[in-house]
Amino acid sequence: MKKILFTVMAVAAIGLTSCGNKTQQAEAVATDSVAVATAAADEAAEATVSELSSQLEAGDVNKFQQALETVKVKVAELIKQNPEIAKQYVAKVQDFLKENADKIKGLVGDNAAVAAAVSAITDADPANMVNGLLQSVGDAATEAKDAAVDAANQKAEEAKQAAQDKADEMKDAAKQKASNAVDAAADKTKKALGL
Repeated sequence: MKKILFTVMAVAAIGLTSCGNKTQQAEAVATDSVAVATAAADEAAEATVSELSSQLEAGDVNKFQQALETVKVKVAELIKQNPEIAKQYVAKVQDFLKENADKIKGLVGDNAAVAAAVSAITDADPANMVNGLLQSVGDAATEAKDAAVDAANQKAEEAKQAAQDKADEMKDAAKQKASNAVDAAADKTKKALGL
């Protein structure tokens, strides 16, 4: 009896130990994915900040504006991977723009388009900016889906109408053929009767 009890306790201990390892592995994977996400956000932000900085130092307003436009594109790309990465990216770019606000104002001057682009990035809360882009992406996807459904319905209706037209055409041809056969039979009967 003691041997059976000891065996059951040993099996239970092994089972509990293996469950604990799975929990630790899951926590390690979650920690690794957060680290990877943070690294991705840092890398993307460093590249953008470097580009913005070089255009700011060069004094080229148009290229600076183009670099600002790439921020929105990059945020949209990062949203697909993980919205949290996108929020971190936006926060880091905002920090750069806020730290260099005086230089940017000196470069931008009277260019309202560039000033609006800068304030659109710096004034928005990173979470709100990402959520706004998520919403617009969702709206665009819904519109695209609706357009595809409408186009499919239109094609189905056209195919249905074409099938109906073909059926009517075949029906008319069959009626004409039957009518011709009846006329030919009547003519043949008249000839046979000598009429």
